[in-house]
Amino acid sequence: MLRRHRPGRATSARTAGRARTSIKGERARGPKRRVAGARRDALRFAAMTAGRTAPTSEAHGRLWGARARDWADVMEGTVRPVFQAVLERARVGPGTRYLDVGCGSGMAAQLAAARGAKVAGVDAAQAMLAIARSRVPDGDFRQGDLEALPFADHSFDVVTGFNSLQYAANPTAALREAGRVTSRHGVIVIMTFGDPAGMGAAALVTALKPLLPPPPPNAPGPFALSDEAALRRFATDAGLRPVAIFDVDSPWIFADEAAALRGLCSTGNSLRAIEQVGEEAVREAYAKAIAPFHQPDGSIRASAWFRCLQAQR
Repeated sequence: MLRRHRPGRATSARTAGRARTSIKGERARGPKRRVAGARRDALRFAAMTAGRTAPTSEAHGRLWGARARDWADVMEGTVRPVFQAVLERARVGPGTRYLDVGCGSGMAAQLAAARGAKVAGVDAAQAMLAIARSRVPDGDFRQGDLEALPFADHSFDVVTGFNSLQYAANPTAALREAGRVTSRHGVIVIMTFGDPAGMGAAALVTALKPLLPPPPPNAPGPFALSDEAALRRFATDAGLRPVAIFDVDSPWIFADEAAALRGLCSTGNSLRAIEQVGEEAVREAYAKAIAPFHQPDGSIRASAWFRCLQAQR
């Protein structure tokens, strides 16, 4: 479900900075500590982005490619409602030239192709790209760094970065690249986690923190861009014009505990933890984290929402 701005609040470029998303249900009752943590992450993100220069595609490709099939079969679908909402809002349709930056195993590209778009994708993991190519045989999927997209200027009408651009070696440079390959009147959409307050999935995202070495000083966390001001600043620092910010509800639903563990253990961060402490410790941490989200029918359901910024060059 799309979390829209309150009625009467414009979402034009002039008012995007003032627009607020509606807050309801468990989100409104979330712990204040997570909100403060998200704000700290936003400050850390701003401090870190200028200093990141070393390419990270090799490390990302190894970690995210290790269990690409598990990601494609289980985890990627947890954000399918976001893919659909973004493609609808960006008016992706027949003839649209569409690029997904950090495309993973290609679900967003597959949905865009089903709408008639001409699709392309870039990712660090060859194993993910192989699945994307099987899903969209006519797509143009390439391995590469987000800071150096292998496409000409103004090649695409719509460019998306679903939880990807902020993890580039240099996020601002990566977003500039996304802007470079977008047509003059095209659309760029950045997706990140929403406000973590009251979000059930936040407990799953942070479940492995005790198992990993302390992050570098000022390293941003997964909610670094959840703050609207930080997200807008990210766009403007890359030379883009924010147009609108909107949230999309996309609960993490797994058929059972086995499926949840399979999906959660497929992420790059999980593989990094497995390399550090072993798979048993990682699975135990996740099993403990998902315990509150067991449903009477045996499924696992944790609330989640994602924040999207729509921008133009």
